[in-house]
Amino acid sequence: MPRYLLSRVVQLIPTIFGIYTLAFILMRVLPGDPATFLVGFRDDPQALADVRRAMDLDAPVLNQYVTFLRSTLQGDLGRSYLTKQPITVMIGQAFGPTIVLALSAMLLSVSIGIPLGILSALYKDSIWDNISRLISLIGVSIPVFWLGVQMQIVFSVQHRWLPISGAGFDNHLIMPSIALCGGTLALLTRMTRSVMLDQLNQDYVRTAKGKGLRSRVIVWRHAFRNAFLPILTVGGNSLANLLSGALLVEVVFSYPGMGRLLVQAVNTRDYTLLQGLIIVFALLYAGINLVIDLIYPLVDPRIQYH
Repeated sequence: MPRYLLSRVVQLIPTIFGIYTLAFILMRVLPGDPATFLVGFRDDPQALADVRRAMDLDAPVLNQYVTFLRSTLQGDLGRSYLTKQPITVMIGQAFGPTIVLALSAMLLSVSIGIPLGILSALYKDSIWDNISRLISLIGVSIPVFWLGVQMQIVFSVQHRWLPISGAGFDNHLIMPSIALCGGTLALLTRMTRSVMLDQLNQDYVRTAKGKGLRSRVIVWRHAFRNAFLPILTVGGNSLANLLSGALLVEVVFSYPGMGRLLVQAVNTRDYTLLQGLIIVFALLYAGINLVIDLIYPLVDPRIQYH
């Protein structure tokens, strides 16, 4: 395991380098720049040149890239062009609410999607299976922003049961979590149903039934255990997607997370903030996938890394 871990970390180095390079290039090909945004609509070329010089935007692109790479590799993502705050501080403040929202949505998806998928597989083509497939179809089809707005209208405007926006470890999380979990819940339900159907049709399940084992033991101790690895893979990737895909939910509910910060960075052409967010999102995705790989041997001892 330590050898495998070391090799995976080494493999991440070119990935991280590619992420940094891509983030830098993307900011330079986007139309407009932060200097133009700060100067505004004034037709003053000298003021624009002075602002660009103060931001080092007039330096050759290669020099900008070297400076950017040196700083980011040292953990310094720079300062926001607009607020002058350190990017690490801004992202650190927004990361907590985003991770709470993503984990809440993931908890909902797992606690509903996996049991629903198992129930659907056990009673294939029954009313439960049809309900499960209908829920999956609805979860995949409904746009997150539309669902969020409809929930605000019903539960906040009409009935005043829940707060319409904001963040907190209370009822502020209910509507954003439900709106965000729809796609993940549908994916986990369909994946669980598929892999459980495959496992329930295996010879070892028929043998276990022939030996008189209880259905509960066959389903949970044998079938679900063998089906868990693909579910774990999908769940881990879904968590990474929830972290990076909370943008629409955070905008709709005015939730102070990284998605809302990303929208702010795009609207204000804040290069450094946008670069920092892209890097953090990409590193989170890569890190979660690495953790999933390391969990595999713990879940299934038959998997051994050398």
